[in-house]
Amino acid sequence: MKIKVINPNTTWEMTKGIADAAESVRRPDTQIIAVSPEIGPASIESFYDEYLSIPGVLEEVKKGEEEGVDAYVIACYGDPGLQAAREVTEAPVIGIAEASLYMASMLAARFSIVTVLPRIKTMLEELVDGYGMSKRVLNIRTTPMCVLDFERDPERGMELLRQEGRKAVEEENAEAILLGCAGMAEFANELEEELQVPVIDGVVAAVKFAEAIVDLGKTTSKLKTYKAPETKQFIGMLAPFGSKA
Repeated sequence: MKIKVINPNTTWEMTKGIADAAESVRRPDTQIIAVSPEIGPASIESFYDEYLSIPGVLEEVKKGEEEGVDAYVIACYGDPGLQAAREVTEAPVIGIAEASLYMASMLAARFSIVTVLPRIKTMLEELVDGYGMSKRVLNIRTTPMCVLDFERDPERGMELLRQEGRKAVEEENAEAILLGCAGMAEFANELEEELQVPVIDGVVAAVKFAEAIVDLGKTTSKLKTYKAPETKQFIGMLAPFGSKA
């Protein structure tokens, strides 16, 4: 089985960490292909960043169709381009936020998310609501660190996650913690041991869901919503997307 893990930002150091997380849980017969797009932002911390990352994500999915990929993981907690990606492939496409929320709902009645900058909170509130999980998510706790800060200073990152995770458990009665950034994967196991509740990294969750869905022989429904986009002309820098639609 071949799973393509797409980090929607263009920072390879972060992609390497995401690849390590995916490799740590893959089955022996699963091949992980971890990539960053050729176009896109260095990190994703706003609606602006997120929307501009989507063409690069779609480009990588289209490449995957020629690479024999069996499933895709979008490794950013905003799940950018998830719905559009499902339109351009029959293979399963899984977002790491989606995967972590669904996994948490099977393990805990109520849970909290710990993520990066405060400006992300509204974005994630809308995402959580879109997945129908608003009643399950107690809070979205933020830190003063941006996405790439966790790569540059993992010790400080771990300490802030520890502080916010402990507050979520002790003050909010969170029964599980979700790590709201693909760059936080390395902290999950240590936090779980300290907090004594499930701590879920979305990359790990998405890879295991992908393996299960492929094993079951399931593919993305093409009946209506996720059928291939209608062929039409695109102009300017998006011209290649129109010609291949």
